[in-house]
Amino acid sequence: MAARDFTGRTVLVTGASRGVGEATARAFARAGAKVLIAARGAERLQAVAADMGATPIVADIATGAGCTRLIADSVAVHGGLDILINNAGCHHRGPVTGLEADALAEMVDTNLRAPLMLTRLALPYLQASSAAAVVNVASIAGQMPLAGSATYSATKFGLRAFTHALAEELADTAIHVSVVSPGPIATDFILGDIDAVSDITFSQPMSTPEQIADLILACAADGRVERSRPAISRVMATAGYLIPALPRALHPLLAARGRRAKARYRRDS
Repeated sequence: MAARDFTGRTVLVTGASRGVGEATARAFARAGAKVLIAARGAERLQAVAADMGATPIVADIATGAGCTRLIADSVAVHGGLDILINNAGCHHRGPVTGLEADALAEMVDTNLRAPLMLTRLALPYLQASSAAAVVNVASIAGQMPLAGSATYSATKFGLRAFTHALAEELADTAIHVSVVSPGPIATDFILGDIDAVSDITFSQPMSTPEQIADLILACAADGRVERSRPAISRVMATAGYLIPALPRALHPLLAARGRRAKARYRRDS
């Protein structure tokens, strides 16, 4: 992971008790930042915070009140906020007809509504910073939607669109707005629910949480609007925009490749 200096800057990372959020918080802490980490589960969050010297804030950002309290509590710790990392995510897999309405709403509230609210609530404090950044963690699923992930893909598509538009709105300010759009990541988010994950997901190279954290820190450092990984997923997403029939045509080949990879992951688990 590339070394970067965030000494003295206050960073809030949501969904930071495990996976990409935890890796990102640890990377910021190593880079000298004052780190605040947020998640719903208190026990795991507090253990991670103690290990890295971060400040834990238990919050349910799926509610408006939870978002409001999180920003207020975060600012109260160090008197301000320099960097916001909207990483928390929720994915209920399966066809829309097989999911309860509450499950669809939870994905929208966690993956899209919360980042929008947290960003808006944080903006007055970010405007007071001389080097502020917002980094949203979306997904290649927002560019290459899959059956069984319709709502999840929609939320990530929306988060990416929000990022690009807000970056334009704030182009003349000191606030950088970026989005990281990863493909599959080797965390429990996928590997803990492997049988429910589509075969085609496993056709793409798997990244580590640390590799995605490196992209997040890079965006916070230089303000580049978007980074993604792996490169092949980015190329396929672009090709899909240019030739809409291409993803459907490649689906059988990619699904077969994914089934073979999934079998290897299942054997290794």
